[in-house]
Amino acid sequence: MLRFGILSTAKIGRELVVPAIQDAENCVVTAVASRDLARAREMADRFSVPHAFGSYEEMLASDKIDAVYIPLPTSQHVEWTIKAADAGKHVLCEKPIALKADEIDSLIAARDRNKVLITEAYMVTYAPVWRKVRSLIADGAIGTLQHVQGAFTYFNRDPGNMRNIPELGGGALPDIGVYPTISTRFSTGKEPLRVQAVTRRDPEFGTDIYSSVKADFGDFELSFYIATQLANRQVMVFHGTDGFIEVKSPFNADRWGAEEIELTNRSHNESTIFRFPDSRQYKREAEAFARAAKGEKEEVVTLESSKLSQKFIDAIYRASEKDGWEIV
Repeated sequence: MLRFGILSTAKIGRELVVPAIQDAENCVVTAVASRDLARAREMADRFSVPHAFGSYEEMLASDKIDAVYIPLPTSQHVEWTIKAADAGKHVLCEKPIALKADEIDSLIAARDRNKVLITEAYMVTYAPVWRKVRSLIADGAIGTLQHVQGAFTYFNRDPGNMRNIPELGGGALPDIGVYPTISTRFSTGKEPLRVQAVTRRDPEFGTDIYSSVKADFGDFELSFYIATQLANRQVMVFHGTDGFIEVKSPFNADRWGAEEIELTNRSHNESTIFRFPDSRQYKREAEAFARAAKGEKEEVVTLESSKLSQKFIDAIYRASEKDGWEIV
């Protein structure tokens, strides 16, 4: 069993990732760290975790863990990923793992010098839904892919939420813009060449709250919009010469809606629905991470792929400041 330490008591860890790790077949949470020992102990007790630490450094120095999961604010991801790697721990870090593509070079160096696994927690890449989308496209189920369309929106104006605090790495693009981009790259195996974008910022918070993006992948186009102050919506559609694939609950599988893919033919008179009633994508992510950390052959998100993802987001920010295309 790979022994995880949880670096902070953040909500995503409490509600989604820790339960998933505890449910996994090959890993377990053995420690929780917080800058407040009482909070660490409270969370540890909640999940029957044996060890609680009142500082991150103390947990990283412990021999009670083999790996860490980092759900800290985005602005702290690079710092603590490097510290964990230098302590000899494998790292599963929440997305985005960095706020600039160049920052990932220091993570690659930390990974290589310590010979540990560092991967960004894109749970969608472990979900059966997205593995099926990838195989359908590769098998020619929709002919030649021409266009991908997506949307991911929610409403949150809480001034205390890290997503609305620039200093903590807040903003719509770092939080949810990464999902249409990573899912398109994952499903097609292609990289964007250039982008156009329009981005709006909240006048009070200063964070980006809306982006409309057009990306040229050479063989096809991706268009999507994301927002943190619009009514909730999630959708991804892959449109080809012979049909299209609609992903009904693309990102928050099992919490947003039905985990389904609908494949429709060119004439729109025949469709096939693929259902995934038990994807548990966070559990699958933890299990894949544990296998890879133990040296088993497993497909995980590499830091090199993370750098390409972040280059995409960086280019969207640049494109939003100009008219016309921006090279990725």
